[in-house]
Amino acid sequence: MFRSISVALLLGLSTAVLAGQQASVPPPSGGQRPDPQMPPITFRAEVNYVEVDAVVVDAGGTFVRDLTQADFQVFEDGKAQAVSAFSLIDIPIERAERPLFSPRDIEPDVQTNLRNPDGRLYVLLLDDIHTDAMRSTQVRRAARQFVERNLGSNDLAAVIYTSGRTDAAQDFTINRRLLAEAIDKFMGRKLRSAFLNKLDNYNMSIQSGQSGALMDPDQAHRLYNARAMLSTVRNLSDWLASIHGRRKAVVLISEGIDYDIWDTIGPSELDPNRRGDASILIDETRDVIAAATRANVNIYAVDPRGLYQGGEDAIQIGSYPADANSVGLGLTSLQDEVRLSQDSLRTLAGDTGGFASVSSNDFSGAFQRIVDENSSYYVLGYYSNNEKRDGRFRKIEVRLARPGLQVKARKGYVAPRGGKPAVDKNVEASAGTSKDLRDALNSPLQVGGLKMALLAAPLKGPASKATVAIVTQVLASDMAFTQKGGKFVSTLEVSYLAIGRDGKVAAANRDSINLALKPETYQRVMQAGFRVQSRLDVPPGSYQLRVAAREGGGRTGSVFYDLTVPDFSKEPLVISGLILTSAAASGVPTAGSIPEIQGGLPGPVTTARTFNVSDEIALLAEIYDNQARAQAHSVYISTVLKAEGGKSVFTTDEQRSSKELGGAKGGYGYTTRVPLKDLDPGLYVLRVEARTSLGDKN
Repeated sequence: MFRSISVALLLGLSTAVLAGQQASVPPPSGGQRPDPQMPPITFRAEVNYVEVDAVVVDAGGTFVRDLTQADFQVFEDGKAQAVSAFSLIDIPIERAERPLFSPRDIEPDVQTNLRNPDGRLYVLLLDDIHTDAMRSTQVRRAARQFVERNLGSNDLAAVIYTSGRTDAAQDFTINRRLLAEAIDKFMGRKLRSAFLNKLDNYNMSIQSGQSGALMDPDQAHRLYNARAMLSTVRNLSDWLASIHGRRKAVVLISEGIDYDIWDTIGPSELDPNRRGDASILIDETRDVIAAATRANVNIYAVDPRGLYQGGEDAIQIGSYPADANSVGLGLTSLQDEVRLSQDSLRTLAGDTGGFASVSSNDFSGAFQRIVDENSSYYVLGYYSNNEKRDGRFRKIEVRLARPGLQVKARKGYVAPRGGKPAVDKNVEASAGTSKDLRDALNSPLQVGGLKMALLAAPLKGPASKATVAIVTQVLASDMAFTQKGGKFVSTLEVSYLAIGRDGKVAAANRDSINLALKPETYQRVMQAGFRVQSRLDVPPGSYQLRVAAREGGGRTGSVFYDLTVPDFSKEPLVISGLILTSAAASGVPTAGSIPEIQGGLPGPVTTARTFNVSDEIALLAEIYDNQARAQAHSVYISTVLKAEGGKSVFTTDEQRSSKELGGAKGGYGYTTRVPLKDLDPGLYVLRVEARTSLGDKN
């Protein structure tokens, strides 16, 4: 028996090198598709910018795609508004590109911002503080169903917990594995039913000869949880507000607030001199709805209980008191509690332009409706001519100049109130980082002004840390150069952040490059791009690597990279990230260096994953052998290139001996070359596998 580990990459081969291929910016696959346009406007501070989505259908209910800005009129409180941003969003559902023989998607090791996030935007908001622990599986199942069946490869999704858990949250990503891992950590911790608490207290007081008391000892905690959930939704809406030109869908999977928000006269848990804590929740619910409508956030609430009438909780009821109905502890009280919690979901969803799915065991229809509502629509943006921050509701009406069509749009929004809200503290970049790059690094989404590609490969680093080799390749046609002294001059600033699951920066770095290119080098940069090599040292763990670049003309871009850094010193056999180069990669001018891989490859590292069939790939990997023992053993390393159908078109094997390590932990540096000559164009999987002869028994 062998112990083995492997790493696989998805490669593409073409018969001709595409323009810009070495910058890893290939054209979209799957044929032509609509290109959603972001609003071509500059957002001003201290002005109320408003976005409204409009779904327009004909008499048969078919979405109408040929409207122009002139076909729309927008009125706010009866006054015409000047529409300054207009775009048609018509998003197909794309599936991940993978070989037919691969049972799972192969995660790309290179990320780009070639296409702005042109799919749907989802936030899965898992309400752990309002979900019973015994129903945690139902939440995980529903959330996984949405990701696995309804998420396209062009969509971005995030996972957030209402309790504020950071160890389980996942920022925006297209990676389904990471989303599933965040979902699988869900565990509900809802308080026991208020009705059951009151029933127990009433029965005990009667048995002790006292007058029955309807007390819920968890009332204060219940109020705290309700406010925490609402605060999370409000903060989430504020965070999403900076994303313009698209709908933002929050899929709230929750059993609803378990606090009677209509009890405005009961005793206060917060202040003995006042009554009616529910009024606080009513006000905060209004604030949440106001924040969501201003940010164009649509909340879709899903009750994971399905067809539920309180039966599971009813099992805990021993007996009802004789006067149950007269004291409010009758047979329907538990059902009333369920109804009130679902009402809170209906309110949040209905008032923000979404809908609530309750009392249904089949979520498929609701999930498909969410996808449909976030796939085809028009975005109309305007600066309200009413700049008062009075917190009042403002009615929106969208009219069409073309007859015979129907338009569906939200009915209004709530204006902000008070002074300008305080800005949350953002993650800190390296000293000297420009404001443009700080803004790009703190944006919820990638910025696509400067097109770039990013490779991050973890290697064993100093002491207990790992070294992440980072290669950033910029599409130079996006850069502005000036001629000076016979050379083409520009600058490039690159900033790097590795952000842990706790939201804290684990490592940061910054490069500032002054470019003065000779004419021949300038021509190569224009054709193939410009590459920057760098590195960060981080402990093992999961990170979002954020890299932002700004060229001398002011154009800025960023790429976000989901990175898992293994503990290279724990597992018996561990393999590093794969690092590739090719003959064509040498044509890309490069700045910076990565000492850990210096001299390991015949050329600089490439971010390209589509190669010419006449090219040759060279790869580098490190295999770490932690089986420090007297018994000698061998490690077998193989590289296989497979084509569609699973056929191996290239294989090479190598055997290494533990004697090389002197009986201690260590690593084997591994390099090989993969010729591409005479291969057919198409998709290929490159896999590197390492096996040890000791096997699991050792």
